[in-house]
Amino acid sequence: MTNNSILKVRDLRTYFRLRTGTLKAVDGISFELQSKRVLCIVGESGSGKSVTAQSIMRLVEPPGRVVEGEILYRDQNLLKLEEKEMEKLRGNRIGMIFQDPMTALNPVFTIGEQVVETLMVHQGINKESAKKRAIELIHMVGIPEPEDRLKEYPHQFSGGMRQRVIIAIAIACEPDVLIADEPTTALDVTIQAQILHLLADLQQQLGSAMILITHDLGVVSAMADDVLVMYSGRMVEYGDVHTIFRSPRHPYTIGLLDSIIRLEDNKDSDLRSIPGLPPVPIDPPPGCAFRDRCSKAIDICHNRDPVPMQTDTGSIVACHVVEKNADVLLEVGK
Repeated sequence: MTNNSILKVRDLRTYFRLRTGTLKAVDGISFELQSKRVLCIVGESGSGKSVTAQSIMRLVEPPGRVVEGEILYRDQNLLKLEEKEMEKLRGNRIGMIFQDPMTALNPVFTIGEQVVETLMVHQGINKESAKKRAIELIHMVGIPEPEDRLKEYPHQFSGGMRQRVIIAIAIACEPDVLIADEPTTALDVTIQAQILHLLADLQQQLGSAMILITHDLGVVSAMADDVLVMYSGRMVEYGDVHTIFRSPRHPYTIGLLDSIIRLEDNKDSDLRSIPGLPPVPIDPPPGCAFRDRCSKAIDICHNRDPVPMQTDTGSIVACHVVEKNADVLLEVGK
C-alpha cells in the first residue's frame, strides 16, 4: 500500500450461490483509494459496481458472500473484523450514500432523530450536543431553516432534499472514506447537478477520499481523479482519469467513450453503441467476458481469462489484444 493509500482492495470476489449456479457478481477486482482523491467506478448495470461498495461496507446479504480477497482500511483487513468492530467503522470512519434516499431513511422517525442518533452512537456525545451538530450538518448540505426541518419526516422532503439528508448523515462523523453509490439516480437532471456539486465541495472541505459509483461518463470526467472500469464483475481498465479518457486501451472502455454524444456531432448522426448485451455472470466459462461483443477478439479471448497488465501509459488493463500488441509493461503483482 502506498503512503497516501487509505483503502486497498485486493482480488475481491463476492459470489451469490443460486439454484441456477454461482453468480460471480464481483470476480477478482483490485484497486487502491488514495487519500483526498475521488475514485469513480464505472460500468453498465449489473457490472458489479454496487456489490463492490456493499462488500467494502460488509453489507452483502445471503445468498451473497465475500469468498476471497482483502479489503484493507489503514492496513486493517475489514473482512476479518468482528461485526461489533465493523459497526464502529461503518458510518463513522467509512460513510456511505445510497442511491435511493427514500428507502435509506426510516419513515417513522423525524429527520432530526435519525441524524442525532448517528452522532450519539458514533461520536459518544449527549443529545443536546448532537442536536446542535445536526443543525450544523443540515445547514451545511444546503437545507434552509434546519431547526424546523429537523422536526419533519422523510415524506415531507423532496427527493433532492432527502438525498441531502442522507449526505448529512454520511458526513456526520467526518469520515476518512465516503462511498456514494449512484447518489443521483432517482433525481431529475437539475437536482443531480446540485447534489454532485455538493458532494465535490464536501469532499474537499472534509479532506475525505471518495468512491463514486456511476454509469455517467460526464460525471466521471467532472469529478474523478482515478477511474475503475468494470464489466461483468471484473476490472477491465484502471488508471487516472486523464489517461483513461485520452488513451483508453481496453475495447470496452473505448466503446463506452465512443458512445458519448459530443457537441461537434451532427444532429443527423447515428447514435454509437456497443453491440449486444453483457452476459449474466452465472458460472461463466473461461475467457474474457467481453469477447462476444468485441470486434477485436482473438482465439485466446475465448479460452483464457485475461490477466491485468500495466500499459505504456501507466493504466492497468485486462485484455489479451492489448497484451499481444505489446502495449503492456508488466503483469500486475509480479
